[in-house]
Amino acid sequence: MATEIQVGELLQQRGWRTAFTVAERVSAWAALVSAIERGYGGEISEYTNDLYCRNWLHEAWLLLDDHIVQLWTPQIKALDDRYKAATVNDDGMALAQFHRLPGPGLWWWRRHPRILTGDLGSSLRSAGAIGVDPDTA
Repeated sequence: MATEIQVGELLQQRGWRTAFTVAERVSAWAALVSAIERGYGGEISEYTNDLYCRNWLHEAWLLLDDHIVQLWTPQIKALDDRYKAATVNDDGMALAQFHRLPGPGLWWWRRHPRILTGDLGSSLRSAGAIGVDPDTA
């Protein structure tokens, strides 16, 4: 198992744009979850790009020292639970209309925001997503 710096560098060599840290990716995941809870108003391409912060964490967890994993897992699990509460599981049907879905183990790609607002909401609704419209709620 590797240190956080080694994992960041290794994942960058595998194609990530920079050698991220766990703290950076957890912070990005927290920001995305908060935005989804409020009603994510960005475009579908921004949303799919933002989901990759969770992919990084998934990849890093397979490589990191146990100590680092144990330290961060409770916070990530809490964010995952908030994400699940703020999203709807449609097995990726709506999102797959706009972005190739990664493997089935990456469950966050198979959900979409419960609150459908802005450009993302319009796009997902056009692909059959059902959710809450904040303007009519």
